[in-house]
Amino acid sequence: MNDQVPPLQEHLPRSSYHDEKAEENHTIEELKHVEKSSLDTLSAVVRALILIWAGLVFLASNLGWLEQLRLSLHLPGEIEFPDFHPWPVIALGAGVLLLIEALIRVLLPAYRSDAGGNLLLAAVFLGIGLNGIFSWQLVWPLVLIALGLIVLGKALIQRQR
Repeated sequence: MNDQVPPLQEHLPRSSYHDEKAEENHTIEELKHVEKSSLDTLSAVVRALILIWAGLVFLASNLGWLEQLRLSLHLPGEIEFPDFHPWPVIALGAGVLLLIEALIRVLLPAYRSDAGGNLLLAAVFLGIGLNGIFSWQLVWPLVLIALGLIVLGKALIQRQR
């Protein structure tokens, strides 16, 4: 079966059109890779900042700074900080960082991508963090408002595109 004659196409020189098309496809793939790596860089920076934040919070907790901070903060009305445990503070910081990442993705064309997942994750972390610091009765309505704003913002942004 190896004695078969190869198809005629393999012996013909490639056309310049084929070469141009292949080069164009290669350039498009390179641009996609550069775009994706810039998006991944932003995500990597945010993940690193979340880890740094977690380390700082645990250090502050171990040195007693979180308790000192809780005692020095005074909120209006009857709102009080029951306690500053490290995990809710870490979740709160992670939520803020993810929210900043989502805003960067929405506002800066160089980093533009779908930010809905980051916004949702930011809302969840902010809810967990605020719940650990405040009572759930105060946090629950805020989480619902935030989720509604996320859905509204996403709908308005998609409408503009």
